[in-house]
Amino acid sequence: MKVYCRATFTYKILRAFFKECEKLISTLGNVVSYGSDVIKGLKDKPVTFKEIMAQSARFGVSSLPITLSIVGMTSVIIAMQVAGEMVKQGAGNYVGMLIAMLMIREEAVIMAGFAIISMIGSSLASEIATMKVTEQIDAIQVLKVNPVRYLFTPRVIAGTIMMPFVVTISSLVGIIGGAVASHVVSGLSYKAYFDSVWFGLNMHDINVCIGKSLSFGFAISLISCSCGMEAHDGAKGVGLATTKAVVWSFVAIVILDLIFAAACFY
Repeated sequence: MKVYCRATFTYKILRAFFKECEKLISTLGNVVSYGSDVIKGLKDKPVTFKEIMAQSARFGVSSLPITLSIVGMTSVIIAMQVAGEMVKQGAGNYVGMLIAMLMIREEAVIMAGFAIISMIGSSLASEIATMKVTEQIDAIQVLKVNPVRYLFTPRVIAGTIMMPFVVTISSLVGIIGGAVASHVVSGLSYKAYFDSVWFGLNMHDINVCIGKSLSFGFAISLISCSCGMEAHDGAKGVGLATTKAVVWSFVAIVILDLIFAAACFY
């Protein structure tokens, strides 16, 4: 009977489900453990200012072109679909406010997070995973250096402080792109658009955006490094660690976005 049950499709599905749940719990435990180690090590100054700046350039400069492209094109697409109809209905004075609120509250920070995960998060995971499977991490430990504090800290600091800058620039590009698209599609004047932007935005939206971007940057960098640190089994393990880092980073920022939305706008 036991052998028959194990051969059923239902058993295999349930086994795969519980195995994924086990992996999720293990990943969460590792992320929390590494995160606490990073936070405890901040007072020890384990890395140099030069290393933090190098990682900051990686987060801010390398990811900026693709982030601006994604956010800019998204705002243009939204404006093309919304501006014409709103002007026809006599609501042209609200187009700028709508685009700006969408960019500041959700679109810019989410799209920036996706772009940074795809470019930088995967790079961090594969880099540390390669060091793990080639025993470079073991060599660091032999030198009596904490690899988590030495490798994670500059990357987590850089991700946390650079994400707000990337999101701010992306938001500006998205708002400007929406203005151009609205003018081309519906003939809405730039003055009416930006007056609407000025009228619709408030400091609460901006503060939430900054807080959200800080948490996204911290989560992306920490999860990517943590998944890379758990790699094993050679080149195959590097690929799996990179995939896991990207997937769980996506899940993390969606969950964080839901928490911010419920806490700040509900």
